[in-house]
Amino acid sequence: MAAPGRPAASLPPDIEPAELPADAIEVGRILDAWGVKGWLKVLPHSADPQALFSSTRWYLQPSDKGPQAFAGTVLLRVRETKEHSDSVVARADAVEDRNTAEMLRGARIFVPRSSFPTASDDEYYWVDLIGLEVVNREGVHLGRVRDLMATGPQTVLVVEYEQEGKPQERMLPFVAAYVDDVNLRQRRITVDWQPDY
Repeated sequence: MAAPGRPAASLPPDIEPAELPADAIEVGRILDAWGVKGWLKVLPHSADPQALFSSTRWYLQPSDKGPQAFAGTVLLRVRETKEHSDSVVARADAVEDRNTAEMLRGARIFVPRSSFPTASDDEYYWVDLIGLEVVNREGVHLGRVRDLMATGPQTVLVVEYEQEGKPQERMLPFVAAYVDDVNLRQRRITVDWQPDY
């Protein structure tokens, strides 16, 4: 087993140990090797994988499960990324064959939040919405965003709140018909929604 923070001897030396950036966000994981030339098949954590495409430096950490070819954090320099079917495939420096790609199976992919492309005025990254307070037009607290779900044509906010001391959740469609305002600075979403819906 490699020393903590160092890649195992079986990984190419070009896959170097690294410090995880302070603003790192987990954006996906490596599913498997793709083809025989070292390409990686990646499962993005978002329906829109732009964060994977925008960064040429991926920080990998081993999976919590299964065998691990490295410990700590390593830096992978990405040459090319493209969408393929329901996933993403990528080619990286130092991953030249299928065997090396298979060693990275299960690795968690992080990229710095600062490398995300700038969202347009009416677009938001899911990671920026998680934890925001949700209130209705009357100022009634409806909970905090715990997660988001893609449900075909729309995204749904999973809002967590307490009722009689027990955690509950409500689903709110994240569409203009119900969402009046998203204020990232105030960490608040204002919606046209009632607590008893």
